[in-house]
Amino acid sequence: MKEITADKTLVAYCGLYCGACKKYRVGKCPGCHKNSKASWCKVRSCCLKNGFTSCADCKQYTNIMDCKWFNNFIAKAFGFVFNSDRNSCIQRISEVGIEVFSQEMTENGTVTHKRKK
Repeated sequence: MKEITADKTLVAYCGLYCGACKKYRVGKCPGCHKNSKASWCKVRSCCLKNGFTSCADCKQYTNIMDCKWFNNFIAKAFGFVFNSDRNSCIQRISEVGIEVFSQEMTENGTVTHKRKK
């Protein structure tokens, strides 16, 4: 299994950190940016179309939760099942930048911020 290392290219467009994901670490997924099979992902498609590194680069919405691609039914279900707060991840990337975010996620060994209850 690959070691978790800080790599800004492993931050998914939606703010998840692929570098800490078990599927990535065992070689079953190339990570969001290299996963050409993920054409179904509207967030990925939007970021690619607009040249964004992540949703943190988008200036169309003051609140990313207003974006219909980012905050859709599947994203809400994913967030509930995995206790994930992608919104918090995107906010953190906006605050500290993608490199610092990838370092923080590596230090924490997590794919996402956990939702606050």
